[in-house]
Amino acid sequence: MSETITYRTGDATAPHGDGPRVIAHVCNDAGRWGRGIVVDISRRWPQPEAAFRQWYQGRAENDFGLGALQLVQVEPELWVANMVGQHGVRSRRAPGAPAPVRYEAIGQALLRLGDEALRLGASVHMPRIGCGLAEGRWEVVEPLIREQLTDRGVPVTVYDLAGE
Repeated sequence: MSETITYRTGDATAPHGDGPRVIAHVCNDAGRWGRGIVVDISRRWPQPEAAFRQWYQGRAENDFGLGALQLVQVEPELWVANMVGQHGVRSRRAPGAPAPVRYEAIGQALLRLGDEALRLGASVHMPRIGCGLAEGRWEVVEPLIREQLTDRGVPVTVYDLAGE
């Protein structure tokens, strides 16, 4: 049962719909949190940032790294998915160096997210992941979402902020 991606204008941190929902976003592997959608996430709930920082700090003993997924429950039927799909951060990149986005890692994290969303019976809500600070291209990311989520029956809504 394949789903389609629904596009809407709005805030991904205020996902539309009923039932279990997961807000997905891409994190970097440098342990940095403080720009992009995470600012809005942290304004609403402290748990995703605290969990991410703890996950990063304990990385020698856990699964933190490119392609990893951390699911953090913030409300009874709402989770935030921290997906590691960006290597480093843009501000530390030398001129001419490749963009921080890592498409393979995003695909791996989305596969894990698909498993969790199916287990929870949840829909997934996100901005255009990997295409902001990670400097990725939507025409590369969108097929990953289709393959790992919607083609497996997970409903996905992608949010664009007004004016973008």
